[in-house]
Amino acid sequence: MGSFARQYIGNLRKVDNGIVSVNAYGVLGDLTFPLIFLIYKPRKRLEVGGVYKTKPQLAVEIIEALLKIGFNFDLVLADSLYGESPTFIAVLSKYKKHYLLAIRSNHREFSLPEQEAKYGMWQEFERKFSDGKSEKRYIQQINESESRLITYWRITTDPNNLPKNHTCYIKTDLKSDMAAKLGNLYGFPNWVEYAFKQGKNELGWADFRLTNYQQIEKWWELVMSVYFLVSLQAQSRNNSESESNNQTISSPSSREPADFSKHKWWDFNLRWKSTLKNLRLIIQPYIFWNLIKPWLAVFVNTNFQLGFQKLIKIMNQFQGYITVDSG
Repeated sequence: MGSFARQYIGNLRKVDNGIVSVNAYGVLGDLTFPLIFLIYKPRKRLEVGGVYKTKPQLAVEIIEALLKIGFNFDLVLADSLYGESPTFIAVLSKYKKHYLLAIRSNHREFSLPEQEAKYGMWQEFERKFSDGKSEKRYIQQINESESRLITYWRITTDPNNLPKNHTCYIKTDLKSDMAAKLGNLYGFPNWVEYAFKQGKNELGWADFRLTNYQQIEKWWELVMSVYFLVSLQAQSRNNSESESNNQTISSPSSREPADFSKHKWWDFNLRWKSTLKNLRLIIQPYIFWNLIKPWLAVFVNTNFQLGFQKLIKIMNQFQGYITVDSG
């Protein structure tokens, strides 16, 4: 049986009661989608005979599970818990997977006296965000040997003061002549964090009322599947807007599915939450039908029943912006 335990909760940035998971997401273009998640079980919450596994060990299981089912990925990004784990890095090297990992500011490889380490020149680059905006950032290579296959970097908003909350350290096996690209690649975890936040806050990822680990995993799987569905629609809406702009079409309704967008509560904004709101409108008839159906067994109303069934049939035709291959 699983239950809450006092442990470090990443979302809270402190030790508190809660259940922690190790999650893997994929990033394709500007689409973030969940892959696999495993629950971390503290030692004191293990069942009799249970085997304790650290978070990096769970991450290794996720990597190997993805490879076993044939999922291909070009680059692995992770926070410093995994960037500081020799076990995790060894597995990535074993399967020849490139990585870009956060590390601590006192990482052992460059915590030597400054005169022995080599600090490259600061390079300015434009940090691009998922909403299309950009800001100036600075990146600097830190190496103690030019022959090393792995390179170390620090990225900051202020190279003179290196503010703690806006300066990060990374290690990678990617080629070292791609400073600006590294800076933007490292920004992908922020997209993943946004996805995780939507799953928890908007879809109820953390609102389960279960105590069994397997039941919790099933709940999380449902929530993540819904997140992926909404994300596909949200990305397609954005792509549709880009195509419309290229064709100088200015009417918002021309970018929305016929008839459905005539609903007075339809949200024409292109945010993820707006897409979720519209999808909730689509399923409302089915929800209301299930609430009313028991009363129709008491007070029979055939026309009312047929009308609801017809409306639900129409709602089931909704494809949104996802192209369906009729072949």
